Amino acid sequence: MTTTREARVWTVGELADELGVTTRTLRFYEAEGLISPRRAGMQRVYGPRERTRLKLILRGKRFGMTLAEIREIVDIYDGAASSEQRQLEKLLARLDEIAADLRARHADLRRTLAEVTDVAEQCRTRLAELSATARPDLQ
Repeated sequence: MTTTREARVWTVGELADELGVTTRTLRFYEAEGLISPRRAGMQRVYGPRERTRLKLILRGKRFGMTLAEIREIVDIYDGAASSEQRQLEKLLARLDEIAADLRARHADLRRTLAEVTDVAEQCRTRLAELSATARPDLQ
């Protein structure tokens, strides 16, 4: 961790470690134009702006958003106040879609789990029957 008089800064390795990603991931987002670290000689230096943008990028990725959707969201961080409301409305609409999809998948998983549990119970019952038939001395 490095600090300046202005704000805290991180090297590529420090920020990658903190966020639990690889340095290659950070370079990818830089190549995509989502972050713009400063240079200190040959070294990339990440400030609070890049750190915040990376956290937003990673959150969007966890939510299953496309790179274009993520780009739109992280641009809110730098956006003018006049466009912020429109951007937040777009973000909220996309989050509502993601939540609906997750709820549907959750319901599907509950149904599948119930079916698996039922079939497993049937298997246990049948195994017990077969075991009892194979060992008449237990009857």
